[in-house]
Amino acid sequence: MHVIKEQVETRMAIPGATLRQRTDFGDVSGYGKISAEYFTLSAGVDTTPLFQGLEGNLCQCPHWGFVLRGQITTTDAAGRQETVGANDLFYWPPGHNVRVNADAEIIMFSPQHEHSDVINHMIAKTKG
Repeated sequence: MHVIKEQVETRMAIPGATLRQRTDFGDVSGYGKISAEYFTLSAGVDTTPLFQGLEGNLCQCPHWGFVLRGQITTTDAAGRQETVGANDLFYWPPGHNVRVNADAEIIMFSPQHEHSDVINHMIAKTKG
């Protein structure tokens, strides 16, 4: 799921402040602590080889985030693709790969334990 800024409901607008809210944007039930993450990614990055060996060869951690710049496409286990771009809010459910279409910067919030496991797996993959 992703939402462009203009599609997030404006709940309050006063001089100097606009408050937008998207409700029901994922569910963190059952997860403990979350981590905040800032990723800088170059066009062409594809996580497919980094996720080999994880369940389904996919990231099994959910992420909630915001695209500061660039464009990213996720692919789920069924092959469905979704593309997010600058100023989009997104939710990536468990079971995805990521391909960077244009140099990107994103901010994500993820369940800390689950995503640390994925990151450690990726680090090990890069060391061969």
